[in-house]
This record gives sequence, structure tokens and C-alpha cells, in this order.
Amino acid sequence: MLMAADDQLPPTPNPLLARQHFAPDKMSSSPEPTKTTSAAAVDGESLRRRGTAGTDAQADEALAALGYKPELARSRSTLQVAFMSFVLASIPYGLATTLFYPLAGGGPVNIIWGWVLVSLIIICVAASLGEITSVYPTAGGVYYQAFMLAPTKYKRIASWICGWLYVVGNITITLAVNFGTTLFFVACINVFESEPGVPIFDAQTYQVFLIFLAITLLCNAVSALGNRWLPILDTATIFWTFAGVIAILISTLVLAKGGRHSAKYVFTHFETNSGWPDGWSFCVGLLHAGYATSSTGMIISMCEEVHEPATQVPKAMVATIVINMIAGLLFLIPLVFVLPDITMLVNLSSGQPVPTILKEAVGSAQGAIGLLVPLMVLAILCGICCTTAASRCTWAFARDGAIPGSRWWKEVNTKLDVPLNAMMLSMVVQILLGLIYFGSTTAFNAFSGVGVISLTASYATPIAISVATGRKHIKGAKFSLGKFGLPLNIIALAWSALAMPLFCMPSFVPATAATVNYASVVFVGATVISAAWYWAWGHKNYAGPPAHDESDVQSHTS
Repeated sequence: MLMAADDQLPPTPNPLLARQHFAPDKMSSSPEPTKTTSAAAVDGESLRRRGTAGTDAQADEALAALGYKPELARSRSTLQVAFMSFVLASIPYGLATTLFYPLAGGGPVNIIWGWVLVSLIIICVAASLGEITSVYPTAGGVYYQAFMLAPTKYKRIASWICGWLYVVGNITITLAVNFGTTLFFVACINVFESEPGVPIFDAQTYQVFLIFLAITLLCNAVSALGNRWLPILDTATIFWTFAGVIAILISTLVLAKGGRHSAKYVFTHFETNSGWPDGWSFCVGLLHAGYATSSTGMIISMCEEVHEPATQVPKAMVATIVINMIAGLLFLIPLVFVLPDITMLVNLSSGQPVPTILKEAVGSAQGAIGLLVPLMVLAILCGICCTTAASRCTWAFARDGAIPGSRWWKEVNTKLDVPLNAMMLSMVVQILLGLIYFGSTTAFNAFSGVGVISLTASYATPIAISVATGRKHIKGAKFSLGKFGLPLNIIALAWSALAMPLFCMPSFVPATAATVNYASVVFVGATVISAAWYWAWGHKNYAGPPAHDESDVQSHTS
């Protein structure tokens, strides 16, 4: 039987201050956490009730040393967590729904080399996060890491800012996935034209929103009701993905009804349609690759459901990026070889060029839809996976009392073995943000942009703190980068500094009210809510994640 969040050890005298003992500061009303020790260790009876043994028992003891009592079953193996990380990115789908950006930004060069460049940079991000995660493997992920790495004076504010960025990023990237799926489905339907250039389904704004609503509800239902089968689903998705990629690769290159470009065109042709200067246009086009790799750190939220998370989650994060880079090239290169006129693709009203590219390549709507079905199924599977990760990170942040109404959102449904309330909160926020589409048909730009920005900033926070403090907290990490650690950290931080302002830019200039990128508006709105809640409640009541004796953690995780 699972334990409720309020049953965590050690007991707390104040229900508003999650699971911590506080020593009042004579000079301040802010709560200061005192250290907990192995008194929080998981007792044998608790482990027996959870059916936990062997390496899982060690993982649960390490989690207890971090200040938390295990509540979720460890049901994912090494391969299964790697598979989930792969499905979170769902590279063929993620690249398909955002291909518009590099097409406008720089054409083939932006598509191919932009993908390679960002993938190599994200390996540095994944390795940097993986090293820190091997020391602090909790569902709280980067915000817990920020708390533990920061100097005492800044622990609370560091974890608060990072936590809100992480939650907003998880929720909005899940929203972007489901909304992108909606637009992609509409474009797939319209490969069947009533006559050239006339779609058979001219979707109205409310119809698009209703499709998005149905997809969101479906993803949440499967994630909540089918939790025990999700690892199996992730495994099946791997084979489904590569089967679809191979089918597209062979069909497009063999048939190529519209002809094939030369290798020189595929790898060296640069053509911008964005209105930006060439160099900046290329950079703006990187949203394509940035969006597809933004889920890199989301898998950390699954640490409390993984066997041996201190080693397996970091390995999965890095290995998945390498596999994704290869899968992405296998998907993108054939498409660029059969690419129709770029200006025509950029001006498509759907904003989804892949259905048109495949139809031109195979010469029929029937053939195109056959190749699109694997991507459509993958889109739903990606939405389910993102929904699962977003619910875990929302639950973890609520568990530490940082979200309004935390006592509701931190509850775990013991029958389903999922944080159902947190999942519903995430879903409602996504649906409300989806209403932005009624005001701007380019809302997808905002959703994808703010998701990438928030997640990038949240990933950068613990890395930056670790670098600023001399990387002293991660010495002896199970997943150690050794002498390469600092250079990789710096590359990760440099990318973050570029990506955050970059992905607020509109795809085209001059921009109008309808085409401007509203990512900055959503981001600022979330920041205002976070700041207001901190000053109204957090600065007096929020103490951050459970504190502990650092030596106790080292004994369990190193």
C-alpha cells in the first residue's frame, strides 16, 4: 500500500511547512530548515508493503536520505526509462510539426545542420544534468538540485524560481505537443483535397480547439488509467517509430515523384524566407531542433519510479540524445532530398509542411496518409508520455508546498498509483492556455516557445549554481564527467543564454499582431504569478525541499 504524502518522515509540527523542522531566525520571519538525517530512512515494513527489494530498497533508502518517503512504485527498468526518454522527444513527430521554422529560417542548411548543431549542444546539457541527477535523484528534479547546490542564503529563492520554471516548462511543452498534434492531424486530413489547393476540412477556430481538447483528455485518461502498462507502451513505441522512419525513408527516396535534389543542395543550400538577416534567421530557425530536444530533463521527474535512478536516468538522458540525433537525420535527410518549392511550403495556411512534402514525393494522397499514420500515432504516444512527466513534476513541487492548494495536488491516488490531482491541475492549465488560440492562430508559436524557454532556464539553473560553487557538491557522483565537466557545463550555459531570448522572436519580420510570438507574454505571466505567490505566501512559509545531512546523502548515492 502506498503512503500518503503527509506520512513522510520525519513528522512535522506545522502542516503548512512540508515535512520539515524549522529553527526560527531571530533576524527574520523566514523559515529556515534544519537538517534531517537517517531518521528519515525507510523502515523494512514500509518496503515490504511496497513490494520493494534489492536495488529498489537501496534506491528508496537513498531517496529517504534526500528527505522523502517513497510513494510511487519503481516499475521502470534501465531500458524502459531510456525508452520513455526517447518517447518524450518523439523525434520524427517533434521535427515534423515544427519543420516550418527551419524552412523559413534557412532551408536545407537550417534543417540538417541546425539539427546536428543543437543535438551536439544538448548532449552537453544532458551530461551536465545527468551528473547532478546522479547525486540528487528525486522527482523534484532540477528545483531540488538548485536548492541543494545553492549557498544557504539563496536556497529557498533558487529552488522556488527553478521549480516554477520547471513546472511551467513541463506543462506548456505538453500543451505544445498536444496542440501541435491537433494542427498536424488537420493537415494530414487535408492531403485529400476536394480540388488542388482546396482542403476538404477547412477547420474553424472552435473546431481546432475541440480537437485539441479531445486529444488532451485522451492523453490524460491513458496516463491515469493505464499507468502500469505505460512502460510496455514506451517499448512498443520504439519499434513503431523506427518502422515509420524506415518506411518514409524508403518510400520517398524510391518513388520521388517530384524528382530528387542533389547532395550538394541537401547539405549546402541556404535560403531564407523569414525577413531576418541571414545569420539571425538561421538562429531563429533553431526552434525546430530546440523544441524537439526540450524534453531532455523531463525524465528526471520519473526518478522515483526507476530502478537505480542515480545511474540509469543519467545514462538514459545522454544515450537518448545520441539515438535521437541519428533518428532525426534518418527522417530529415530523405525529406530534404524530395523537398518541393520552399516558398510554397512556407506559405501553407496549415503551417504543417510534412503532409504536403510526402504527398508530392509519393504522388498520391493515399500513399501520403499511409506514411503519415505512424507519425499521427506517435504524436498521441508523445502526448501521453509528456502528460505523465508533467504530472510527476507538478506533484513533486506541490509536495514541497510551493503551489497554491498544495495539500490537494500532493495526494497520490493509491488505486491508480499516480498523482491524479496534480495531473488534473496540469490538464486544466493546459486547456485554459489553449484558449489563447481564439485570439491568435499562431498560438502554437507561443506554446512551443515558452515551453522551450522555461525548460531551458530550469535546466541551466542547477548547472550555473554548480559551476559558481566550484562543482564541489558533485564530487564523487556516480555519473561523473571528470575533467570534461566544466567545459560541458559552460557549453550548456552558453546555449541557454542564447536560446531564451532567441525563442521569443517572431518567425517573420515585420511582425503583425497576428504573427508575433507571444511566448514572452506567457512567460512573463507565469513569472508574475510565481512572484506574487512568493511574496504573498512563500517568503514566510516556503522552506524548500526537505533539508538533510549532506554526508548522509553521499553515503547512499556515491
